[in-house]
Amino acid sequence: MEDKTEFKFYNEDNWADKPIPATLDSEYETKAWGFKKPGEKFAPITIARGKPGDYDVKVDMRYCGICFTDVCVASNQLGGTMYPVVPGHELMGVVEEVGSKVTKVKVGDNVGIGCLCDACMKCNSCKRGDEQYCEVGGWGHIYNSNKIYDTMPGNKDVQTFGGYSGSHCVNEHFIMKVPEGMPMEKAAPILCAGVTMYDPLRHWGATKGNKMCIGIIGIGGLGTMGIKIAKALGHRVVAISTSASKEAMAKEKGADAFVVSTDEASMAKEAKTCDIILNSVSFPHQVQHYMSLLNNSGTIVQIGIFTDEHKLNQAPMIFGRHSVAASLIGGIESTEECLALCAKHNILPDTVTVTANQLD
Repeated sequence: MEDKTEFKFYNEDNWADKPIPATLDSEYETKAWGFKKPGEKFAPITIARGKPGDYDVKVDMRYCGICFTDVCVASNQLGGTMYPVVPGHELMGVVEEVGSKVTKVKVGDNVGIGCLCDACMKCNSCKRGDEQYCEVGGWGHIYNSNKIYDTMPGNKDVQTFGGYSGSHCVNEHFIMKVPEGMPMEKAAPILCAGVTMYDPLRHWGATKGNKMCIGIIGIGGLGTMGIKIAKALGHRVVAISTSASKEAMAKEKGADAFVVSTDEASMAKEAKTCDIILNSVSFPHQVQHYMSLLNNSGTIVQIGIFTDEHKLNQAPMIFGRHSVAASLIGGIESTEECLALCAKHNILPDTVTVTANQLD
């Protein structure tokens, strides 16, 4: 039977033209867990939240995913951490209060908030739904970022605080409804790990119904979500890891084939098969090593972050019309699509629920 399910995304062409009124002077205080100073442990702190303006939504926080990025920022591994810092960018909660002109959600709705909380909404990237590539002043991260535009509630030019907190308040554009029946305690990582793997598949044509072969390098939190999503989209999936011990788990998640990247014979079996490879590895390695797995016109998409340089041999890339690209999370529309796909196919991250006092 043809699937005629339709999902409505909040992507009005005239969104950027809506007046954004001056935000209110008063603020809410909320309890949070964070770091007051470098080197300290997670501890309870009190932070201020902006009070909802006309287009803003206040969310009573219930769950928040724990991402490796939170660890890196909290410990200042990437530099530039603004203390005190409250991490958490995979937020799940219940709408507690809405501004007078909010139409996207209502009080009582289960909602999510991802990495994005601020963007100009007027540049070409924002208009096409790629707020994460905002061309004006960059995009605002849900924590450890300064207010950049007038889309954020609160009238002070202060840093943002994340989801390890009692409540949050953002413009309705950055709020996403959680599909009915999807458990919030398990769905939170879809807002980062899920869409980080979904968005490049979307961009490079793997969500259009064409059957492809998708390679996934790195079978961890990102990689397992990538396997599940690519399989749900109807593709052949090749899991790629340095560790042979990951094979059983990769196939349990839906992989059709498994490659041990340190084994020449294993690599040879899948040579020239992959149309798209998503590389989630975040420690130093050479992307050139995986180019032999690409089919003609294939693309490797770099997702994991590290600062060492890659060395590429141009000749084989030319003769195979190969590409090396990169991708960063996903915009709001893409994230809503990912949530809908995961709800339809009952795709959930593998999670363990912990309480706030276990964060450290």
